[in-house]
Amino acid sequence: MNLSTMFRAVVSGFVAAALASTSALALEGERSVFPAPGQERTRLVINGVTDADVIAPLIRDFQETARDVTVEFNDYVSNDLFREAELACRQQTSHGDLWISSSVDHLVKLANDGCARSHQSEETERVSAWANWRDEIFGFAFEPAVIVYDASQVPPEDVPRSHVEIAELLRRKPDEYWTRIGTYNVQLSGVGYLLAFHDAQQAPTSYGRLLESFSRAQVVTSCCNKEVLDLIEEGRLKIAYNILGSYAYARYLRNNDMRVVVPRDYTLILTRGAMIPTHSPQPDLAARFVDYLVSERGQKVAREKAFYFAENAPLPPGVDGPISLIESGIGRPIRVGPALLAAQDRATREEFIRNWSSLFAPGVPQQ
Repeated sequence: MNLSTMFRAVVSGFVAAALASTSALALEGERSVFPAPGQERTRLVINGVTDADVIAPLIRDFQETARDVTVEFNDYVSNDLFREAELACRQQTSHGDLWISSSVDHLVKLANDGCARSHQSEETERVSAWANWRDEIFGFAFEPAVIVYDASQVPPEDVPRSHVEIAELLRRKPDEYWTRIGTYNVQLSGVGYLLAFHDAQQAPTSYGRLLESFSRAQVVTSCCNKEVLDLIEEGRLKIAYNILGSYAYARYLRNNDMRVVVPRDYTLILTRGAMIPTHSPQPDLAARFVDYLVSERGQKVAREKAFYFAENAPLPPGVDGPISLIESGIGRPIRVGPALLAAQDRATREEFIRNWSSLFAPGVPQQ
């Protein structure tokens, strides 16, 4: 059974109950400039899918090794960056020196279309095989998809620790959690689409039950991690599903009621990928930043100040889960490679999103 047939089977018979809103768009290309610590001699332009304050510790530490470099970071929603990068590649024009995205299927599609420069160094040899494709895309962060809940609103007996437990909770207490569950809108978010696509592959039956429960509970959908987490902190949501671990843990550090759970049945793991575009104005400088990101120094900063989770390190303190995602067998890394092209096949993508959207009926407020 192919994926589209399988997904139709998963969603067939469900009663439509809530609609994914297309109004929750983040600003495109929000610009942050990190001045050179010394006299500026050059400027590195990074177009990326991550909040500037998340990647800021890495940028500033890199600048300690390159004190004459000013870094301009433009923060994009994943679909927007992909659209602009694809256009620039097709027109053979520059669009920044380096692209960074957690929607690694986007990067694989771009690389497959000839939009990436190859780069090899002693540092890039450190990258795990599952996170390095053709020396063109380099994974530099370890991002589990987690469950987040507000401990002040969710009693201990309701805390879900698997995909199945979320579905069971919504069936058991529909009134208490109606419109109080948040997740990605797969129409707006490339990351959300990639995670949903792999959920459907990983466990089609349990994911189908989860989608049915989401439809009945009128799930709130959004383009971005930040918006969903904001709604929890504001008391408007109780639980969020498929949130990237780094964003979730950063909220926990500032608000201990924002608890982080690693699903026990399986946990999808993304890597944030870095790619040097073919028409990068400064490919050598971009390569220098890539080398920093994957270096021992860069990985230490990422683990301590930016992304918190790491492939070969225990879970951060306070996270509800096994000591090691990989050794426990729970972790399911999404391998960067040609298999991701299936997710970017236009017909497959359109049908997947259409089937997903058919669960959600118009008129339901998403905030």
